[in-house]
Amino acid sequence: MAVKAPCQGEGCRRRAADGRARRRTADGGLLCRPCRERLDAGLAELTHLYEECGRMLAGAAPAGLRERTTGGDLPGLPFNGTAADVRAKMVSVLGSWSGLVAQERGFASPPRTVAALTAFLRRNGEWLAAHPAAAEATEEIARLVRAGRRAAFPEQARSIRLGACPRPGCAGSLTVAVRAGAPDAGPGADGAVVCDADPEHRWTSDRWSELSRTMDSGGESGTPGPAATERWLTAADIARLWHTSTGTVYRLASEQRWRRRNRAGRTYYNETDVRTCFDRRAAARA
Repeated sequence: MAVKAPCQGEGCRRRAADGRARRRTADGGLLCRPCRERLDAGLAELTHLYEECGRMLAGAAPAGLRERTTGGDLPGLPFNGTAADVRAKMVSVLGSWSGLVAQERGFASPPRTVAALTAFLRRNGEWLAAHPAAAEATEEIARLVRAGRRAAFPEQARSIRLGACPRPGCAGSLTVAVRAGAPDAGPGADGAVVCDADPEHRWTSDRWSELSRTMDSGGESGTPGPAATERWLTAADIARLWHTSTGTVYRLASEQRWRRRNRAGRTYYNETDVRTCFDRRAAARA
């Protein structure tokens, strides 16, 4: 039976820095199960972040939750040097780790594309988790993910229009003020949902599922209103509103087959599908 030692992963390193104990390794490797899963999730997310950074290069403005409307796209942005640097770093770092795996295991090296490199490393994840350099691998992948998120979802304050205020007799519209911060910074990283007609009409963003259902049902009065507006969210906005990581969003979107639309090269997910999924997850935890 393999001896379980303290985990050397990036997640447990952060735990130790906060004064908490490192978890124990699993399956004879150098990483605990959560750090092993985090490494795999990070590799999966890098594929999406590489594409998101590519859209920034093409002048795609960071977008938010949108209702289905008519009109032109948002104006473009100038060339994004940060996104270009992050994309190059992704190829370089992933290429180096894939080269190590290929050389030591006698495999052919994968093509130098982020999609191919991440797929190769994920297939060899258990082997990498037992390699003496496993700790360095988790740290470098985690740094890439953080850099990719910052480049793909720039830190900025902005307001996202959500729809009509559900309070009886109110003609205002709801917006969520997103503070500067990473898309998955967690509770408190984004602002309240507020009405532009009456500042007393406000909700914390963690009540979005409840509030969205109220809006769809015709408001707090319960009086049937017009047909519910079809809302579409980016992965970053889902992460903010439901306080989860963008990696989890991408995984759930694939597993649960959320309806999606593409506009100006960016993917939007159907808010009803997203809400149903997170409500189901919350009920299961309860």
